[in-house]
Amino acid sequence: MISGLSSTPVPANDSQPPPNRAIPNLTVRNWTHDWSHCQPLTVVGAMSGTSMDGIDVACVAIHPTGETHHPLTLEVLATGGVPYSDSLRQTIFDIAAGEPLPLPELSRVDTAIATAFARAIAEISHSSGSQITSDLIGSHGQTVFHQAPLAIANGNQQGRGNQQGHSNQLGHSIQLGRGEQIAALTGIPTVSNFRAADIALNGHGAPLVPRVDALLLQDMREHRCIQNIGGIGNVTYLPPVSPPEDGRSQGQIVGWDTGPGNVLLDLAVARLSSGELSYDRDGQWAAQGNPHVELVDRWLQADFFREPPPKSTGRELFSPSYLDRCWHDCSARALSAADIVATLTDFTAASIVDSYQAFLPTSPDRVAICGGGARNAYLMQRLQDRLGHTPVISTQALGVDPDFKEAIAFAVLAYLRVHHIPGNLPSVTGAVDWCLLGDIHAGQMYRSPAQ
Repeated sequence: MISGLSSTPVPANDSQPPPNRAIPNLTVRNWTHDWSHCQPLTVVGAMSGTSMDGIDVACVAIHPTGETHHPLTLEVLATGGVPYSDSLRQTIFDIAAGEPLPLPELSRVDTAIATAFARAIAEISHSSGSQITSDLIGSHGQTVFHQAPLAIANGNQQGRGNQQGHSNQLGHSIQLGRGEQIAALTGIPTVSNFRAADIALNGHGAPLVPRVDALLLQDMREHRCIQNIGGIGNVTYLPPVSPPEDGRSQGQIVGWDTGPGNVLLDLAVARLSSGELSYDRDGQWAAQGNPHVELVDRWLQADFFREPPPKSTGRELFSPSYLDRCWHDCSARALSAADIVATLTDFTAASIVDSYQAFLPTSPDRVAICGGGARNAYLMQRLQDRLGHTPVISTQALGVDPDFKEAIAFAVLAYLRVHHIPGNLPSVTGAVDWCLLGDIHAGQMYRSPAQ
């Protein structure tokens, strides 16, 4: 177990408490960018994304290197996915869709998700043939609601961003699967509630993975985009560490939600198959159709795609009702089932490339894909077609498993939290400052999740 998780805070490195404060420590920044105090830890990351199909788990040995640009090395010890039960998954879908739920029932679902996470962590930790002893858990939980901050100008809501010159109405993001319950069930200290601190600083609380991408995947000379395609798509732009020799703008690390990933596509496949299928395996159905490119271009005129970063989104926007509008457009053009799937797949690809062209400081040398979209051959081909000569690869080619990259990321974010190192990137989330991400829950006496 980790000792002293909440003992002596790291002293402030650039701030002094004002005089005559009754509790001066609360006014002092308690984070540091100094990696010298970091220790090796074995950390479990657990994540369920906007696809809401189950829990991804990654057990990772994290070692500090002492190097400035790559301060951590990772050894992945075990990975695996554990599906939700059908009933729990349906309940999560209903909550995310805004179905009314009594508070006692919401609390029960919160506990059920935490229990499912604890069981998944135990199962994957023991699946490698030898029991893995973990020091720490980083649990993202299950997002059921996400609202970006609203810019307020002259008393009127002006969209999602924290645009300069506007005051903000803070965003909201709710994840179920409370960390204190996971800590109690596993006996392992657990970090959870990763998004709240960034949101309190006027940030979006998303995307958070770019901080980890910067630590693990930034290259010395290559401009890279790391593109996650889960339920929602999000990108991290990583400029080269060394100054560019080709005269291109280097810029800073940026990232944002690009729009729908698999969410609309999965909903459409379920509808077209009368619930027999939940996704288009390998893009085989889409490959039998033809995308309606003019319709895709029309869909890209929606407000979200025109808004500059920082920006984030979720099922609240790309919802079943959003699909209904797309469906109406497809029906009006008499598209076949395969054409509908191809068009929605191309919509995801087009939204990604369109956002690159609109908001990146320069074109990337390489685009690396992770998430479920990396397994969709048709989607990967549409991305390559739209990106032209820019290579599209899987993050596997960079040494990171595309299926478990986000679970790995939350293991790293938990590691940062217990070492008092900020986990957000203000240039990505729009927060006004760096901050520590997550609440720490001490592990208590172990009780089997099966009990």
